[in-house]
Amino acid sequence: MNKTELKDFLDQKVLQYNNADFIDSDPIQIPHQFTVKEDIEIAGFLAATIAWGNRKMIINNSHKMMELMGNSPYDFVLNHSEEDLADFDGFAHRTFNAEDFKFFVKSLKNIYKNHGGLENVLHPQKEDNYKIAIHNFKKTFFEIPYQNRTLKHVSDPMKGSASKRINMFLRWMVRENTTGVDLGIWKTHSPAHLHCPLDVHTGNTARKLGILTRKQNDWKAIQELDITLREFDKEDPVKYDFALFGLGVFEKF
Repeated sequence: MNKTELKDFLDQKVLQYNNADFIDSDPIQIPHQFTVKEDIEIAGFLAATIAWGNRKMIINNSHKMMELMGNSPYDFVLNHSEEDLADFDGFAHRTFNAEDFKFFVKSLKNIYKNHGGLENVLHPQKEDNYKIAIHNFKKTFFEIPYQNRTLKHVSDPMKGSASKRINMFLRWMVRENTTGVDLGIWKTHSPAHLHCPLDVHTGNTARKLGILTRKQNDWKAIQELDITLREFDKEDPVKYDFALFGLGVFEKF
């Protein structure tokens, strides 16, 4: 396929997968449970944080997280006690355990009380630089006392990470809610500046289609993939995540 044919093919796949049916099998269903902006943000951030491994397990454990927070994540973050956090004991999703979860709640409280919330802390200082924004976000996230084990659960693109889960969370929050999938509640951010949440499925599909040559799924691979996706749609390049992911997961492309 030449580039025009490839764009047409991927545009069709975006239409196929970027619709409400996608939600039923995706962790994005977790923030969709809520209507208050801060609830949506916190639910989305926590669900995205544990979004690796079996998708059914991710969804089930995300629901457990919400239940442990009384299904009122923003109120819980702001007003929890140490006794409330003790209820987390025994929770685990792979290597993300109760102690990590407790720290995340405490850090989110600090972010909402002292830094203007997640939308503000993850905002790029320059119009098109989420690499630095995510790096600075991690510094802010760990400005309160933490255990070293928890550091690994927030990635840093300045260390080469593709930061798949944070980029996916950003997609959820920033892309317009035109098809009922992404939530589009962060109006101070621009979809034009988002990066594709690169994982094994999107990476392998992109390589098979010839729009990614780098073998590692790291930040350099994201920058390479960005070039083509921004050529295809400079205002909404990350809509192609639906096509690449759908081809990889649902069609075993």
